[in-house]
Amino acid sequence: MLEVQGVHAGYDRSSVLHGVDVSVPTGGVAAVLGHNGAGKTTLLRTVVGLLRPRRGAVLLDGEDITRMPTFRRVAAGLAYVPQGQQAFGDLTARENLRLVADTRRDGAARTDEALDLFPALRGLLGRRAGLLSGGQRQQLAIARALVTGPRLLILDEPTEGIQPSVVTEIEDAIVALTDAGDLSVLLVEQHVGFALGAADRYVVLESGRVASSGAGGERAEAGVRAAMAV
Repeated sequence: MLEVQGVHAGYDRSSVLHGVDVSVPTGGVAAVLGHNGAGKTTLLRTVVGLLRPRRGAVLLDGEDITRMPTFRRVAAGLAYVPQGQQAFGDLTARENLRLVADTRRDGAARTDEALDLFPALRGLLGRRAGLLSGGQRQQLAIARALVTGPRLLILDEPTEGIQPSVVTEIEDAIVALTDAGDLSVLLVEQHVGFALGAADRYVVLESGRVASSGAGGERAEAGVRAAMAV
């Protein structure tokens, strides 16, 4: 689905990523783990097209999209949920979803499907997003991204500051989406248990380099924690 091959990237004279390789399987989840400053968000910005790599390539279904602008990547099926529970606070939850749904023929159906994954949002559609809890805003942000009908959903720290019950709901939603086979997920996380519970593959970044990689699942947890030990 997605291949990041030997990517070097950074800002101005600062180098952040040094030859990073990441593979997201079709209909599966790849988790990128690491401490703050490891290069995780820089990697996502490179995948989305907000940052052009200095060396290396980004491939989507075998097509080189390294120099493709962000809007074309979105049209090709990428949806990005940045860190920080992004939502328009002065708009209701319903209006946040309609901003995307009204641009699509199947917007209403996609909205229903997204709300089926996060049913608690149905009772909150009339509430301003700024009045929702952090977990509710995160669910809203993911639901809004899903209304676009993506093939690749990119999530940056979706569990940051979220209560455990909502973390479980987000993990269940990711598993349900990928089990259907129509969606792949690139997940950046520091929550090791959550990431490995959802992921088919993982990569640990340390100082912009791949410190460890392998298959996901509970058996990988000890190795991942050792790779992330300070």
